[in-house]
Amino acid sequence: MIAELDAVALTHDIPTSNLAAGDIGAVVHRYEGGGYEVEFVTGGGETVAVLTLTDTDIRPLQPTDILHARSLRRPK
Repeated sequence: MIAELDAVALTHDIPTSNLAAGDIGAVVHRYEGGGYEVEFVTGGGETVAVLTLTDTDIRPLQPTDILHARSLRRPK
């Protein structure tokens, strides 16, 4: 079960928000009827996106996951 403040991984790309599968976000709100408000930030603490997502959009981080960093590509 995913709870508020859990770190989660995105399961697919969301190009409109400049996010890629595997990007890590934090659940900032869990809706009673289902769904989550998830914030994605840069390493410097800048918010990239806050999105309302579902169980199919995110997954809990697993002990075997390897974290990595990628540079944020800004739209021109």
